[in-house]
Amino acid sequence: MLESRRMTNTDQPLISMGGHASLLKIQPVLLSGGVGSRLWPMSRERYPKQLQPIHGDRSLIQDTAVRVSDPEIFHGPLIICNEDHRFIIAEQFREIGIPPSAIILEPVGRNTTPAAAVAALVAVAQDPDAVLLLLPADHAILDRDAFREAIDAAHALARQGYLVTFGIKPQHPETGYGYIRRGQHLAGVAGAYTVAAFTEKPDQALAEQFLADGDHYWNSGMFMMPAGLLIAELERHTPETLAAVRAALDQAKRDDDFLRLSAEAFGQAPNISIDYGVMEKTDKAAMVVADIGWTDIGSWSALWDISDKDANGNAAVGTVMHVDSRGTYVRCEDGRIAAVVGVDNVILVTTDDAVLLVHRDRAQDVKHVVDGLKREKRTEYLEHRKVHRPWGSTQGLLHGHRYAVKRLSVKPGGKLSLQKHYHRAEHWVVVSGTALVTRDGEQILVRENESVHLPLGCVHRLENPGRVPLELIEVQSGAYLGEDDIVRLEDSYGRL
Repeated sequence: MLESRRMTNTDQPLISMGGHASLLKIQPVLLSGGVGSRLWPMSRERYPKQLQPIHGDRSLIQDTAVRVSDPEIFHGPLIICNEDHRFIIAEQFREIGIPPSAIILEPVGRNTTPAAAVAALVAVAQDPDAVLLLLPADHAILDRDAFREAIDAAHALARQGYLVTFGIKPQHPETGYGYIRRGQHLAGVAGAYTVAAFTEKPDQALAEQFLADGDHYWNSGMFMMPAGLLIAELERHTPETLAAVRAALDQAKRDDDFLRLSAEAFGQAPNISIDYGVMEKTDKAAMVVADIGWTDIGSWSALWDISDKDANGNAAVGTVMHVDSRGTYVRCEDGRIAAVVGVDNVILVTTDDAVLLVHRDRAQDVKHVVDGLKREKRTEYLEHRKVHRPWGSTQGLLHGHRYAVKRLSVKPGGKLSLQKHYHRAEHWVVVSGTALVTRDGEQILVRENESVHLPLGCVHRLENPGRVPLELIEVQSGAYLGEDDIVRLEDSYGRL
């Protein structure tokens, strides 16, 4: 996917998009930089909502990719994501058989304007007439046929020289979304208008007014844009963003299947949305009305809106018993049964390390819980007990004074780093599969129901040489058990 040379300017791209450029094809750009704090406790910084099956069997980013996977219409998706999520995303795209055009790593979060600038510069290096479809990776769209029709309309406008946004007809006075006021109808394209104004998230009274007047639409955060035109508008309205992104691409480095932007250069880009950076300032903004069953799944109440419900309006995921309750959303991720008795309009979410109970009307305020966890320096905002690694996963089972117990799952062919610890010893017990253990230069095959001891300070590595997943229990003991007591000597995934 990525060529093995370094980018020196935008005319000599580090990325090979594959295939022949086509004026008819659209370049999807999947924006996966958010952490989804309002969907805590499921969404966490190191495993956010877009990487999880929040609504359906696939993750949200997988669903987004499948929507734009028709090779007759779309190029392979270009993904812009957080560096910490790169291996999970690469694995998820392998699972669905959709090879990305490229996976570009943001060293720091800088909102959607810099991300869009990256995509535009990369795309025009391959095709000067490229048209981008910017898609947040955490949206749900229930009507795929209507989505395709909206894409066709937006593409027609983009080829006429417009920067196009998708407006959603509001269903209720939502205060969690921005709004677009439509302007004049644009002849020749159904449901197309100029943009008269953008409004940030309104208060309740203004949202009710917008709903009543009929000419305001929810701002979906999805855009169709000619890449060259976007670059020109960036130069006009936020040249400092374009300069920082050009430098970040110029200094980018290839890292296996990933393109790593320069942290120093990209960090100079302003932290602004594409709405504020370009769309509110340009005279080329247009809107397509998109009645597509859209939600950004930005809160638990939004997920309740699109979930299947019983006769009393209750939505449930997992094993749930309702008694005289109405309008609830209950989700059990820890295998336990949840009984909900005599309560209305509440949200209950349980994981193996947290419980959230909130009134549906206060779902937007869950982010304040995450802020509090950060202030108290707790780790529940950051990651789950099950932590995904490029080679598999670990899951904390038990933690006490001078000991910890974890479950390790290693994919076939997966290999942990060659490492040592200064403050702890480890004992590995294989539950299923076969482990190949390196210990101070010696290689040991450890089979089901066998174990191996790793003394403090020994140089060791674990790998799965078999064709089935390797499951084992790790018992740590010592004076300090933090993850920063890992000294990596060699790593297949570039984490030294």
